Amino acid sequence: MSPVLQATVAAYDERTRDGRVLLDDGRELSFPGAAVRAEVLRLRVGQRVRMSVQDGEVDALTLAGLAL
Repeated sequence: MSPVLQATVAAYDERTRDGRVLLDDGRELSFPGAAVRAEVLRLRVGQRVRMSVQDGEVDALTLAGLAL
């Protein structure tokens, strides 16, 4: 099972749904639009998210209050 992490949105492109998050330890990860769950209608810079990471890549991302 992929580890589930929390992070803060650092950048987000509404058109492509691609973006970057800042982990609590200061590392930054990019995520592809395909990883953003369908129930996420909008992301904003500074918003908390939950995500799973597989082999260093974000493979699912949703809002912090929702289950992956």
